[in-house]
Amino acid sequence: MTYPIYLIGYMGAGKTTAGKLLADRLGWHFVDLDDAFHEIHGMSPADYIRTYGLEAFRKKEKYVVEDLAELPIDNVIYATGGGYPCWKDNMDCLKELGTSIYLRWKPEHLAERLSLTDLDERPLLSGKSAEEILDVILPQLQERTPYYEQADHIIDAPVTDDAVLDGTEDEQIADILYDLIASN
Repeated sequence: MTYPIYLIGYMGAGKTTAGKLLADRLGWHFVDLDDAFHEIHGMSPADYIRTYGLEAFRKKEKYVVEDLAELPIDNVIYATGGGYPCWKDNMDCLKELGTSIYLRWKPEHLAERLSLTDLDERPLLSGKSAEEILDVILPQLQERTPYYEQADHIIDAPVTDDAVLDGTEDEQIADILYDLIASN
């Protein structure tokens, strides 16, 4: 496995939460690329998108990833933004820089998880009900899945169709990721 590790997937997939848990367990560094974007550009991704538009954000986001990749840190786990892998050649870029891992969820479970978050920080979902969130997720996920599935590894969320989310999913994902990294 080539390091660093890039966690990819849709909003609410647990890239940040599971990534932090995994980094703590491994004793590695963790970087949420949305936080890095905010630190570098002085605006959250949501505010940047509202001010300058999605296309301008994607360009700046790519520079953040490329700039961080030049730092001399090997043992690091990055959580990408949900749309990052789907813009231009970003998926190829991630595969050149390290190992990409897709955290795959069923849309209904993503909608449930997202409805419990601060939607003001998610411009595409702000002000939407759980049903409306699912209406946004379905076409976007259909469009993004071919990009996500180019990842070096795919981890399916440990939730069955009829399961109720119980809050332990991110820990379970971190365990699965740990086993994957430890075995390679």
